[in-house]
Amino acid sequence: MPLALPADERHIDTSAVYGRTFWLAYFANSALVMANALTFRFAELVHFLGGSESRVGDIVALGVLVAVGVRFSFSHLLDDYGTRRMWPACSILFISGCVLFVSASHEMWMLYLARIAFFVGLTGMFACSMTHIQNHVPPSRRTEIIGNLGSSGFVGMILGSNLGDWILYFVKDPQTQFFILFGGAGLIGVVYLGIVLVLTHGQDTEVRSGSPMALRLMFRFWPGTVVLAAMTMGLGITATQTFLTRYATSQKIEGIGVFFTGYAISAFVFRLLVQNWSRTIGRHWMLVRGLLGHATGHLLLAFVTDGWQFILPSIICGFGHALLFPAVVSLGSGTFPKECRGAGTAIILGFTDFGSLIYSPLLGRISDEFGFHVMYCVSSGVALATALGYILVARYHPDHEAAAGLA
Repeated sequence: MPLALPADERHIDTSAVYGRTFWLAYFANSALVMANALTFRFAELVHFLGGSESRVGDIVALGVLVAVGVRFSFSHLLDDYGTRRMWPACSILFISGCVLFVSASHEMWMLYLARIAFFVGLTGMFACSMTHIQNHVPPSRRTEIIGNLGSSGFVGMILGSNLGDWILYFVKDPQTQFFILFGGAGLIGVVYLGIVLVLTHGQDTEVRSGSPMALRLMFRFWPGTVVLAAMTMGLGITATQTFLTRYATSQKIEGIGVFFTGYAISAFVFRLLVQNWSRTIGRHWMLVRGLLGHATGHLLLAFVTDGWQFILPSIICGFGHALLFPAVVSLGSGTFPKECRGAGTAIILGFTDFGSLIYSPLLGRISDEFGFHVMYCVSSGVALATALGYILVARYHPDHEAAAGLA
């Protein structure tokens, strides 16, 4: 027999899971990821302004450090003030970061400030989006809805990465290139803000008080070993979204659209094919397969010398992302009660940021000292080690969502 829903969740109309709210959120998330993909050339911007790979890693790490601090210290505000207030605030911060990127000339301090505003806003927008959509479905369908909403990001990744390549192809002046790329990201952020205001219109705006600080919640409802997988997800994001463009340039490969198009198409297709795996094989084994996908894909990236060779690693990395992200978010946030779901979602995503914080300066220095080939071998090894370690722990912890699906 299926498990009974808690009393406070029985009011959710499961037939309306994929209604207006879902599709507006889907379009908004596509736009956000498209805007973010336009900024994948951030390492090239730093290089244009005279910075090294290590400087790229340091700037990224500082932005992530502040974002992690905000997540772990103030994530409870998402539950206290709700997405109606926090979502637009994060969107405005994202737009401000894009404006600062466009304003940067040779002032490295402005790049640091811009990256902080941009990344804190971006991570907050993702947390609000995931919290908002999870509150519209019953608990047994949280992993499904996280995964299906996340598929919108692959659409945005295809559009943004290829649009970035086209801009660089048709616009030859580097300064104009970066103005269009980062200014375009800011304009998309304005559109996103408008969608957020529509999505949250009419929501309850009553401010709650007395919620425990996020750090207390984190230790009270500790997500467990899944935080290691979340950190490895951050490693994968840094290795591809930050350093792949510099790797392509060093190999004299024109554009990174091939990789991100293959990545996004693969992730989109696999996300649809495996949307029921959380209730069949279970989220633990989805997570392990996702880590192994990243390990294999990054190892193949280490040997790329021509653009077409991006295709196979992109497909395998896309498979890894399709499984890893919904499993990590669902397992991590699921340890928190519904009234703290916003903080729980922000915290588990914060561990993804923490992984970027740890690994971005490390990968930058490895690429400076030993080259990008070694860097991708290292990132592959970390993903493999995390998968093996997680297997040893997960076998002793049954997945309740899989048990509910088989009941």
